[in-house]
Amino acid sequence: MRPTGKANLVRDERGLTAVIEFLSAFTLFLMILTAFLSLAQLQMGSNDPATDRLDRAAAMGLDRLTSGEGWFVPAQDGVLDYANSTSEWHLEDASSLFQGRVQPGLLTDHRLDASKILALHQITEDGMAAGIGLGEEMSLYLSIKVIESENATREGTVLFNGGTQRGTASSSSTAYRSFQQDGELIQIVLEVHDGGRKNNPLHLNEVVARPSSNGPEWIEISNPNDFAIGLRGWSLNHTSGSTSTNILLQSGVLSGKSLALFTGDPNSQSIGNASQVIDLGQYAFLGVGQIDALADGRGVLSLRYTQLDETRAVEITRVEWGGDTGLFLVTGQSLQWDGTSMTASSAWSISDTPTPGEA
Repeated sequence: MRPTGKANLVRDERGLTAVIEFLSAFTLFLMILTAFLSLAQLQMGSNDPATDRLDRAAAMGLDRLTSGEGWFVPAQDGVLDYANSTSEWHLEDASSLFQGRVQPGLLTDHRLDASKILALHQITEDGMAAGIGLGEEMSLYLSIKVIESENATREGTVLFNGGTQRGTASSSSTAYRSFQQDGELIQIVLEVHDGGRKNNPLHLNEVVARPSSNGPEWIEISNPNDFAIGLRGWSLNHTSGSTSTNILLQSGVLSGKSLALFTGDPNSQSIGNASQVIDLGQYAFLGVGQIDALADGRGVLSLRYTQLDETRAVEITRVEWGGDTGLFLVTGQSLQWDGTSMTASSAWSISDTPTPGEA
């Protein structure tokens, strides 16, 4: 006997219900499995926990940077002083920010604060990363730029641009936020990288090995980067004939876009616009008066950097005088770098008018 139309309809409805229930259960299973794999840092298909972590880090880091006024906790001998913490982090100098903990925030009364953007030059890249909650294995690149302005000359103005380049990392994530205020559109872009090799060089700008009027020998070093740079791991080496002297810097920090003077006598040193004056006379690396530490006739001075997990110093920049360089100093002259090659003698020239602390 053939089944009736009513029986066929009931059977079709039951079959459709079973399919829907199966698909719902399977979808729920996939959702639970995906959540479990993400929490367990495992990967299934297109789900990549490493990328998820970078995405979250970039979004949360930018939120911390652009959602409040920030905070600073000073430190003394490595001990954080919470009782004297303050939201006025941008009024602190680079040394204080370097020793303490800072979470930079760029807003005041819910608006971008130009003084706080400028104060970013007082923070190291590592200090910034720690402050916005990035993991130790992460690096960052920060860009703040005027996109549009009622003042045409302001369009394209870069307010801050520094950090680790994206090409040195295996993967990256980017977050950005725009602010419309005072007739301008300002865009903030934060890139967070998985690893990446920091390349933030310092430059030798000018050297005085034969000072006049019994003044001090001095070396001018600049930080061309927007972020501040900690001086630990940097060293100076001077060679003359078979004699070599070396000094490894153990502490200190050089603000972004600033100059520092290393001198044989800070009390008699003209400083110009230098942000720091560091005494190397106490270590006999630089002389003053009749005490010559840098060779008058022929010498080589190099600025080197040693990674914290390495033992070999890498030469970053150098200057050589005397010999076949054609650079022969007389009293009162200085060696000045032209901003090109960081190791070639052709990039240096002799000046009759030294300019300590002047770019």
